[in-house]
Amino acid sequence: MDATDGKVIIFHGLSRDEAMAAMAAVQGALGTKRGVAFAMTNANTLEWKTGELVGHVLEEHALMTGAKGSAEG
Repeated sequence: MDATDGKVIIFHGLSRDEAMAAMAAVQGALGTKRGVAFAMTNANTLEWKTGELVGHVLEEHALMTGAKGSAEG
């Protein structure tokens, strides 16, 4: 998936609870539960180029939400 096809927020250094609270706040502010893909960094993804990471996150988001060719779901 193209890295320009959706909205992504990447968290780094947050606990699971902090990330969940941040996700809920973003979803509430945007009025959507499926229109934004979220990800946490890990040792592997910290080595990736930003475009690669965003594209990968959007692809996984589309698969998880059943969206076809769009991260908007």
